[in-house]
Amino acid sequence: MIPLLAIAAPLAGAIAIAVSGDRPTARALWTAVASLITFIVVLILFGRVLDGEVPTVSIGELTPGVELLLRVDAASMVFALSTAGLWLLASLYSFGYMNGAGEIRQTRFFAAFAVCVSTTIGLAFAGNLFTFFVFYELLTLATYPLVIHKQTPAAFAAGRRYLFTLLGGGTALLLAVVIVTTHAPGAVFTPGGSLDSMSDAMVIALVVMALAGFGTKAAVMPLHGWLPRAMVAPTPVSALLHAVAVVTAGVFGFVRMFGYVIGPERLASVNAGVVVAALAAITIVVASLTALRQDQLKRRLAYSTIAHLSYIVLGVSLVSVAAWNGAMLHLINHAVLKITLFFAAGAIYVTTGVERVSQMDGIGRRMPLTMAAFGVAALGLAGLPPINGFVSKWFLSSGTVEAGQPILAIVMISSGLLTASYLLPIVYRAFFRSSETFTGPMRIRTDAAWTMLVPIVATAAISLVLGLGDIFDIGVLTDEVARSVIGDGAPAPIDATGGRP
Repeated sequence: MIPLLAIAAPLAGAIAIAVSGDRPTARALWTAVASLITFIVVLILFGRVLDGEVPTVSIGELTPGVELLLRVDAASMVFALSTAGLWLLASLYSFGYMNGAGEIRQTRFFAAFAVCVSTTIGLAFAGNLFTFFVFYELLTLATYPLVIHKQTPAAFAAGRRYLFTLLGGGTALLLAVVIVTTHAPGAVFTPGGSLDSMSDAMVIALVVMALAGFGTKAAVMPLHGWLPRAMVAPTPVSALLHAVAVVTAGVFGFVRMFGYVIGPERLASVNAGVVVAALAAITIVVASLTALRQDQLKRRLAYSTIAHLSYIVLGVSLVSVAAWNGAMLHLINHAVLKITLFFAAGAIYVTTGVERVSQMDGIGRRMPLTMAAFGVAALGLAGLPPINGFVSKWFLSSGTVEAGQPILAIVMISSGLLTASYLLPIVYRAFFRSSETFTGPMRIRTDAAWTMLVPIVATAAISLVLGLGDIFDIGVLTDEVARSVIGDGAPAPIDATGGRP
């Protein structure tokens, strides 16, 4: 029942936050308690998975072959660890940001935030495609109040685009769920896939449905338009939900569909893997070039997210242990790096009112710690050692060669240069240029409030630690995912009850 507790804790926290009304202390207390309990429960599950267990809970069977099932495997833990760990830091950050920015409707904000975390963890722990679909759609609905939080015309317009795009993708996913469940009753996620007897035409149809259903949340071009528009939401929403939870749910959908439903070998047998990898490569290049032209900082980061999510999509479309290892590593590495950048962007806005890159000359002299953390994350996303982004990009690049697609390695290397081109000039402006705004009396160091600064420094430090070695055993999880899916040195297959034969 432990997996249920990880889902229930943030949900109970949301209820307690809603009941607390406009009492800031109570609201903060319930948020902190819920996030801490969730993180502890996920850590307990992490230890059990490392010990070879697969905790399993059946919530109930709707009809024969259609069951709500939770199964916590290595892939689940990669996603759940990033979500639970970063929510803990994002909670503290949000207290500082929401008060510093003078945001209203904070009770609704923090309650909706907690519900989104609950649905995200439910999605991570889903044991079959039907359960995944249920939590996938609940996540879309739960996030809507956060997208429209400011309730401005721009916020409502972004919310409409958000719902139209993501619920439209959900319709395609529902059709895929029906087909898979009909073909393989139960549709339990099985490493390497379970559709060997399905016709080639039907497999291709499922790939198209996956692109429509998961490509919307993963912002694969041309299904990406909702993401830059959603940056109208408060920065904590952009940081956790649009750089970690919602968009990562999309790429995690590709992980499950390609690795645990169709299977990489079957995907390659109909040449669909190459097509998906090509779409991902195009998205990486185009999104990176588009980021170069964005002066609004959060929009530049949004297009960076679009590009880096497609690294993961590219990796899981290949028949390669290294590519899969790199994709799973990048799922958590990108989350930590990108949340650092969004945290910094929000702190800069609250402290100085600056939102545009062109206004950031000299800002590093006023906010040295914030901009130093931003610099660490920028270098990590560009793929420079010893920061964690280097490790996942190394595996992804090696995996493209291993899969016989060296041209994709060129894309990976080029994308690193493009990432450096749109992020490192911001750091240069901040520390090596001067302006009237951030010189003279304004040069006095008045960095972000501690409630924002601590999470910013913490996530930057985590990025460095993850880059120095597999200190937290994350690589053990990602390697197990890769080898079990591809079948190279795989552990014994996991049966439907969660045990190993």
